[in-house]
Amino acid sequence: MRECAQARERAREMQIRTIMVPTDFSESAAQAFESALGLAKTFGAHIYLLHAYQLPVQLGVGEPVPLPQDFFDQLRKRAQQHVDEWIEKARAAGVEATGDVIQAIPGHAIAEVAERKNIDLIVMGTRGLTGLKHVVLGSVAERTVRLAHCPVMTVRLHDKEGS
Repeated sequence: MRECAQARERAREMQIRTIMVPTDFSESAAQAFESALGLAKTFGAHIYLLHAYQLPVQLGVGEPVPLPQDFFDQLRKRAQQHVDEWIEKARAAGVEATGDVIQAIPGHAIAEVAERKNIDLIVMGTRGLTGLKHVVLGSVAERTVRLAHCPVMTVRLHDKEGS
């Protein structure tokens, strides 16, 4: 109990003006967004949404098949539409929000943009990759925690039964 009270006191002392919410538009990211909205209301903070995407890597044997530029344009346009929808949700909840869509490696981009924009807190979801997937793919959240200059709050996805 005493540790919780100390953590609450430290949180009150923090100056949180801008909260970054990196998103891949997954259920995990949506849950992190909801947590960030609550924090933004508490601190009177601005939410900055960021969707960083990496272009698909072509694997296979033989000559790669080039994808048309329209494919990449549509990918970016759709991502921007999702970011705009989340911005509207934040504003409807009384929280000022902005956002960007960038082509970059997510873990590195999140940390770099957070530093450049003087983000005070990053709130992001985690899917909890395990086993071989974690070894091979790593975790954007884990990479962000290692690279970010500011605190990173990860929000674990709860199942439908709330456990």
